[in-house]
Amino acid sequence: MMDVREWLERVRAQRWGMVVDLAFAVAWVTMVHALFLVLDGPDWAYYGFMLAGVVAYFGFMGSLERARADRERSNE
Repeated sequence: MMDVREWLERVRAQRWGMVVDLAFAVAWVTMVHALFLVLDGPDWAYYGFMLAGVVAYFGFMGSLERARADRERSNE
């Protein structure tokens, strides 16, 4: 098990990644919730959109990493 010092070091090393993850999650849930408040859709569609947020997150982060790698290769 990780002690508090190790946990704090890990959080400090990855702070921007955690902030981006949290911001994406909050934005996605807010968007889906607002959409279904307006449309009053069925529950299964609501949960389907929430689950689609997982796929959207990994797609977005994967494309972001690929774009950064391409930019670094082009700068060399």
